[in-house]
Amino acid sequence: MVIRGQGAIEILAFEHPLAGLQLVKGTIEPGENSRDAALRELREESGLNAFTVLADLGIWTSGYKSQIWAFHLCGIDSLPDSWIYRTGDGGGHNFKFFWHPLSQQPNEQWHWVFHGALKYIASKLPVRHS
Repeated sequence: MVIRGQGAIEILAFEHPLAGLQLVKGTIEPGENSRDAALRELREESGLNAFTVLADLGIWTSGYKSQIWAFHLCGIDSLPDSWIYRTGDGGGHNFKFFWHPLSQQPNEQWHWVFHGALKYIASKLPVRHS
């Protein structure tokens, strides 16, 4: 995951054309560790090349299809407020990227599992409410 902000922290998110608002995530490939998977998934879903993981924020049991998520904070230089990235998988989709304030509750456009993920992430970071 990628965050920005010194006061009110925002997390990088995107709108999937078929599945609503999401965070970048994915599956760990055989022989891959979760840190490398985080960097790969970020590249595949956003086009961003992060070369390092700045912090490991732990693992979270999602309660969705027996999925356990590992959270890693990836280092990226300054990014625009929004952009569209066309993925290469699944026939290609246009993902619309934006910044979601961690202090803001997710709305109904987010799948319920991301509500819990955002709450977990906020508990691991110093979030200031605006």
